[in-house]
Amino acid sequence: MKKLGLGLMRLPLLDAEDPASVDIVQTMQMVDQFLERGFTYFDTAYMYHGFTSENIVRQVLTSRYPRERFVLTTKMPTMRLREKADLDCIFDEQLSKCGVDYFDYYLLHNLNTTHYEIAQQLDAFAFIREKKRIGQACKIGFSYHDGPKLLDQILIEHPYIDVVQLQINYLDWDSAGIQSKSCYEVARRHGKDVIVMEPVKGGALANVPEEVRQLFTTADPERSAASWAIRFAASLDGVLTVLSGMSNLEQLMDNIGYMEDFQPMDAKERQIVNQAATILKKAIAIPCTGCNYCTQECPTGIPIPTYFSLYNAEMQSLRRGFSVQQVYYENYAKTHSKASACIQCGQCERQCPQHLPVIQWLKKIVDILEE
Repeated sequence: MKKLGLGLMRLPLLDAEDPASVDIVQTMQMVDQFLERGFTYFDTAYMYHGFTSENIVRQVLTSRYPRERFVLTTKMPTMRLREKADLDCIFDEQLSKCGVDYFDYYLLHNLNTTHYEIAQQLDAFAFIREKKRIGQACKIGFSYHDGPKLLDQILIEHPYIDVVQLQINYLDWDSAGIQSKSCYEVARRHGKDVIVMEPVKGGALANVPEEVRQLFTTADPERSAASWAIRFAASLDGVLTVLSGMSNLEQLMDNIGYMEDFQPMDAKERQIVNQAATILKKAIAIPCTGCNYCTQECPTGIPIPTYFSLYNAEMQSLRRGFSVQQVYYENYAKTHSKASACIQCGQCERQCPQHLPVIQWLKKIVDILEE
């Protein structure tokens, strides 16, 4: 299997404000090109694109191609489980929505301390193990957003797991918050294959500052910034595939161009990537990936990732006089809650895979973009 997977979380939209308004025509073109060039891995989940991603899979993929042409992964939304009956109900719904009889990979979604407790209480691991036994899931595992200690505990307690999906990119590799390297090492120590998510950190490593862009261009003028991020992750031992949330056909063509005949990074390229990470750590104020888990739980409806993105742009600008970020902020505030509407309930921080101090950052956004 080629080491690039099509993540169905950031598909092209007809309306940027509506995650369910997926551009089906362009998505079909992306799927066709992806398969035509020999790539097979597709990743979706119950909640992606406003709970429509699995339906879209059926529209653009499973109803149009024979089952043996593709590898399909989806995930059990542990954050939405309330009782054991939910497991069967949701799984059967997913089979129907995706239009398949089985999943090649089936994962428990977004395990952390809280969601692991839910999974344990409801015997979710036993559930997916049974699905593997009866052939409705070929391989089983979980996606993970927490530290190496808990990951080690989970893999000790559930050694039959086949695969772990981890957030890995060159910016988070040595991050004290994400701990990509430490989590990767735990997974490999247990002999588990790794699926990489967020290799370009929600697009942040595709749209890099000019200093980083020049660094990459000098080394290889033909390669995009995103290529350095994806190849970094794909070069790691034991990585099964690297998921890229491609948002248009142009991004897909760029990715399959350099991953069709994948060549692992050499020592010199890894050194360049380390230099890029050093530069970026000084430039990015809030390392948000834009997954939107926080917005699903926000009782006041604050578009947190959007405001974080505006804040990062403001911090990287010269900030002299007129602020275009402030204009955008006021535009969003006409249809959404302002950052100052935060009631400090903490729901966002409990759901954040990056473990960001969201409440404190919202206060800074109030200071910068509302004042």
